[in-house]
Amino acid sequence: MKGRLYLALVHHPVRGRGGDEITTSVTNLDVHDIARTARTYGVAGYYVVTPITAQRDLVNHILGYWREGKGGDRVPERTEALSIVKDIESIEAAIAAITALEGVAPRVVTTAAKARAEVTSFESLRAEMAADDGPWLLMFGTGYGLADRVLDRADVHLAPVRPGGYNHLPVRCAVAIILDRLLGDG
Repeated sequence: MKGRLYLALVHHPVRGRGGDEITTSVTNLDVHDIARTARTYGVAGYYVVTPITAQRDLVNHILGYWREGKGGDRVPERTEALSIVKDIESIEAAIAAITALEGVAPRVVTTAAKARAEVTSFESLRAEMAADDGPWLLMFGTGYGLADRVLDRADVHLAPVRPGGYNHLPVRCAVAIILDRLLGDG
């Protein structure tokens, strides 16, 4: 891959069970497991997106334990993985942070369990990312997926991991599968 890839785990705006726009809670496992997977695949940064200050404080508490606390002494590999995690209040702020780091705005890629009218295959996106020097932001939604207003403004809509039928993977699993399809050796 030529350009640098960033991830965002979006807790707002996402859809609730009934399709309404909601904010979901941060989970400790998502912070840890996605960081470990992202670091394994060479992701440049992982943003945990939530507008709720107490949730961002929780992320920083988790990170502090592993970066400066006893956790880092016990499991240094976890410290390394969590070094790429940042809490941030909005998707717009994540895009602005990446733009400040890279000097150019990232191309935004959304994921969803259900296909939209036009989707890009994993193979096509992998080839496009390999040919493009610019940064990329790959967004994953919690709850029942990214809100329509987020999907509507993306540059690329990635095909679902498993189109049709039952498709309700835990977000940690979807991240691992998608990163492997985009950045893996196979």
